Amino acid sequence: MAAPTQFKYSNSVIVYPMLLLLIMWLVFWYQVRVDYGIKSFGIRPQKIEGLVGIFTSPFLHGDINHLYNNSIPLFVLSLSLFYFYNKIAWKVIVFGILLSGSLTWIIGNSGNHIGASGLVYVLVSFIFFKGILAKHYRLIALSLMVIFLYGSLIWYVFPIKMGMSWEGHLSGLITGFLFALIFRKQVAKPERYKWEQPDYNEDDDPFMKHFDENGNFIEIDVEPEGELNTDFEKELKTESDQTSNIRYIFKKKED
Repeated sequence: MAAPTQFKYSNSVIVYPMLLLLIMWLVFWYQVRVDYGIKSFGIRPQKIEGLVGIFTSPFLHGDINHLYNNSIPLFVLSLSLFYFYNKIAWKVIVFGILLSGSLTWIIGNSGNHIGASGLVYVLVSFIFFKGILAKHYRLIALSLMVIFLYGSLIWYVFPIKMGMSWEGHLSGLITGFLFALIFRKQVAKPERYKWEQPDYNEDDDPFMKHFDENGNFIEIDVEPEGELNTDFEKELKTESDQTSNIRYIFKKKED
């Protein structure tokens, strides 16, 4: 099992989500300006020629509103994915596209299924269930934030709106849940701070020795000789060595 690592920012957290969006917008530009016919390369369920859409459908969109509505959640969710689950982020995205697309091809009704919404549902589902299964407060907080922002998407896994690929949404939801189970033990929990460790003892912490049981600050005796353990103790000694002379000036009141 890999050693636990703390969440760390890297350029990939921003660069890769931006790259995904750039590809989608470039494809849409090509679709509008050069060849509108590429829009037909979506997922066509139960048709051999429709299998190519498993790879291409996330990058094709019906119009600018369709693309815009998918771009914002995809960017936010992919940012979270690359920050909190950097080691498996590309696996979740690539295999998420393939598996959710394959499920859509199997269960979908006739038509041309296009758009990145299936991938959006993969990320929502994965981040939510992965955080719950990890049982770590930071990842659980991320799960709750995702539900707060995109919890309403759950309604669109049902056929409640004509012209919307609810099969793609449902496939993404199932795929994200499966990935949360598959990668459950492959990602180490974030490194705990010293005070979060199970063997942590406040009595052995030099800083905590300066506080009593009620949380009040107390001065400790600093040995005049010998090496001082902490910068805090050195500062206390310096302050104790400095004497302050206070002069009081008063005038006697005359009757």
